[in-house]
Amino acid sequence: MDKESVKYEFITALRQFTAELNGYTQTPDGDWSVKGFVDVFKNVYTISGDTKIISKIIEIHLFPRILDFAQQHSYRIVLAEHQNWYPGLSFIHEADSAVKFAVDIKTTYRDPQYPGHCNGFTLGSHGEYFRNRKSTKNIQFPYGEYLAHIVLGVIYTRLDADSIDETRIYRVDELGESNFTGEKTEQDAIRVPALYSIPSVVRDFQFFVREKWEIASDSSGSGNTANIGSITKIEDILNGNGVFKNLGEEWFDEYWMNYRRISIRTQDGRTKLISNLPDYLKYRGMDPSLANPKAKRIRKKG
Repeated sequence: MDKESVKYEFITALRQFTAELNGYTQTPDGDWSVKGFVDVFKNVYTISGDTKIISKIIEIHLFPRILDFAQQHSYRIVLAEHQNWYPGLSFIHEADSAVKFAVDIKTTYRDPQYPGHCNGFTLGSHGEYFRNRKSTKNIQFPYGEYLAHIVLGVIYTRLDADSIDETRIYRVDELGESNFTGEKTEQDAIRVPALYSIPSVVRDFQFFVREKWEIASDSSGSGNTANIGSITKIEDILNGNGVFKNLGEEWFDEYWMNYRRISIRTQDGRTKLISNLPDYLKYRGMDPSLANPKAKRIRKKG
C-alpha cells in the first residue's frame, strides 16, 4: 500500500466534497439554512448564539452528507465512543482496515475585532495518546494507526448579538397549524410567512480541509495547555500556512510531544520551559528562522 497516494486520494475527495456543502448549509443569500427547533405545536425556537451549541448543530447538520461521502468512497465511519475522545470521526476503508483517517469537524467564527482572522481552533490533545502513538487512552484507535489527521473546518460569521433574541418563538404560515392537542406555550409567538423569514444566528460559511499539522500554531488553544492551538489568519488557514510549514509533520509531532517538557536557561540565568517553536529549534541546533511566523492580529480601529 502506498500510504502517500492513499492519503492524497482521500484528502482530494474530501476537499471536493466540502466544495459542495455551501448549497446544502446556507440559502442563496448566505444565511444558515437551519433556523431553529420545531415542537409538535409547530412553534420554531431560535438557536442560541453559544458557539458550542452552534458547533454541535453544524456537526449534526453535516453528518448525513458525510455518511454519504464515506459510503460512496468505500469507507465506514466509527464515531468517538466518548465525548472527549479523539477523533470525532474515524474513516476506515471497507477493503483494508489498516487504512484509517482521523477527521475532526472544527468550527469557529470570524473575529470582528481582528479583520481577516478567526477565533481559532483547538486541534486535539498533545497528552498521552499524542506522545505514545500506541496508547488507547482517550482515543478511538491508537494515534499511529491513522494515515493522516485531518481537520474538516467551518468558518462562519456570527450575527450581532442585538440582532438575535434567543427568547423569541415563531409561528410559520407555510408550516400550517398544528393538529396536536396539548398544553401550548403561553408566550406570544411572532408570525412570519415562511421559514426564511426567521433570522439565522450565523451566515457565510467557509469550508476547508487541511491536515492538522498544516494549520497548527506553536501555542496551546483556548487557554487549555493540554490542547494544540491553531493559527488564526483565515487566508493562512485555507492555504495550510501554519508555523510548521517549512519543517513538516515530523517536527510538528516532535515539538508538541515535548511542549513545556524541556527546561532551558535564559540569558539572565533563570530557567523556563520551552513553549515556542524558535526556542525549540534553537535547543535542537536548528535555525530558529525555519519557524514560519504567525500573522499578527491587528485590532480594528474605532
